[in-house]
Amino acid sequence: MALRSLPHALLVVIVALYAAIGVLYAALTPAWQVPDEPAHYNYIRALAECRGFPILEPGDYNQELLSQLTSQRFPPELPLEPLEYEDHQPPLYYLLATPVYLLFGGAMLPLRLLSVLFGAALLLVAFGVVRTIFPTRPELALMVAAFIAFIPQHVAMTAGVNNDALTELVMGGTLWALVVYVGRGRDRPWPIGLLLAVALLTKITAYVVVGVAVVAVLIRWRRERRTWGWAVGQLAWMLVPAVLLSAPWFIRNGLTYGWRDPTGLARHDVVVEGQPRSSEWLALYGWGGLLGRMARTTFQSFWGQFGWMAVPLPPRIYHALALLSTLLIAGFIAWLIRQHHPSQFTNLPTYRLTNLQASQLFLLALSAFFTFFSFVWYNLTFVQHQGRYLFPALIPIGTAAVLGLDTLAGILPRRVRPWAMIALFAGLAALDVYCLFKFIIPFLAR
Repeated sequence: MALRSLPHALLVVIVALYAAIGVLYAALTPAWQVPDEPAHYNYIRALAECRGFPILEPGDYNQELLSQLTSQRFPPELPLEPLEYEDHQPPLYYLLATPVYLLFGGAMLPLRLLSVLFGAALLLVAFGVVRTIFPTRPELALMVAAFIAFIPQHVAMTAGVNNDALTELVMGGTLWALVVYVGRGRDRPWPIGLLLAVALLTKITAYVVVGVAVVAVLIRWRRERRTWGWAVGQLAWMLVPAVLLSAPWFIRNGLTYGWRDPTGLARHDVVVEGQPRSSEWLALYGWGGLLGRMARTTFQSFWGQFGWMAVPLPPRIYHALALLSTLLIAGFIAWLIRQHHPSQFTNLPTYRLTNLQASQLFLLALSAFFTFFSFVWYNLTFVQHQGRYLFPALIPIGTAAVLGLDTLAGILPRRVRPWAMIALFAGLAALDVYCLFKFIIPFLAR
């Protein structure tokens, strides 16, 4: 095999292994035991039954019924139809899922496999993003793809009926286009405008890429010493197609929920009566208790807390994952220090970023910051300490983790490094399978 083709062959192996594990999760995870799965399914069913786009209304979120369903593992005698609290979501995922629903008579497995397909495509996009930034370091792109592929909670979410995997794919594709744009982009970037429109029609959490696109234009404007007229023209090429193509959806929402609520989020906040509020927890636990619970639950559910947060992993696994996370963060901090102070950590290998690479990584960091900010903002109102809400930033998170891992691996003998990386990611893949058969099936099946 030619050396040049080796990274792509390894990428195929990573994607194939993810797909195999994802299919196992999709087939064997008990029905409805992926968070919010019934509400997403009911949205698809409404379209399949030609009832038009559903409208979020009072009563669509029933906390008492939801508690019964989750505590009793979704017994068939309890109805799922009243759970329609995802009806405010943008329509793209549901439009794509409706033909699958119709073709297979509403069966859940094909709908779950659609999400697995989106998850597999995400790995290709993640590889492309990192390979664009580090064209001479294909191993970094491979490790980012593997990191994203084998996070147990991420596998579980991308094997459910929801719009999460498509959202991550669309955001990743847009980031890839923006990374290319700041490097050698065309002066009529209307394809990015199309991607922004797709993001606006996929999920509200994807809207952060609009801000990243604006900053990408400013980066080129400053680096290439362009005029303000050029910058305005670039923004027009991006934003005008995005606005025109997504406008019918927002007009529909304005007519439905009121012009002050074009996303339906205000209606959502009113409808989800009974969902725990952060103000209640603050009064109950104080700031220390609230923040401590938030940090612990977010960490655990980022790596793996399955079902509707009802199945945590044993402490020994979280301790191991905490050690791994600490090492990755320490390695990334060392990498950052080496970038700004090459004389520090002289025992670690390093390479200096070009100005272009620094700009491209800044876009990824900005996307992660926006995602984290939206997570914190949401938790100011509702108790939603779920690590899965950080998954839209997995490409930036994975890139930081891999840069830290690559830095730490530099202390190992050169011959040992590839095998150490293979062992780490093979261990994560094995953990995926272990979680499915040891925790998800035994604790969630009826």
